[in-house]
Amino acid sequence: MAGAAHHPHAGGEDYAARRHPEFVAIDIGEDVGALIVHTDAELHGAEIEVSASGDDRSRSHKQVLERAIDGRPAFTAVFDGLRAGSYTLWLDGRARARDVLITGAAVAELDWRGRAAG
Repeated sequence: MAGAAHHPHAGGEDYAARRHPEFVAIDIGEDVGALIVHTDAELHGAEIEVSASGDDRSRSHKQVLERAIDGRPAFTAVFDGLRAGSYTLWLDGRARARDVLITGAAVAELDWRGRAAG
């Protein structure tokens, strides 16, 4: 996870350090969608940021967590509650993907597996 931001949560617990077998509740609706970013294990614990296209300064973030898909480890960041529109994704302060389209009542997916970080 070279260079990727990685922060412990309150109380000193490193939230990303443990596996996350729990289900993910995703907030979507008529004009609200979600995004799942699939990554390689090297980004486990990294913070991926998201901003509306054209507003690079106003960002929120999610950590890449280890989950399981079909019984195999999967490393994902899940962004829910995103207003329909176009977004930029950031890693280590650099734009990693621009013009990512989010549609209301839908879950978009990006697959960063097999792509070098940065």
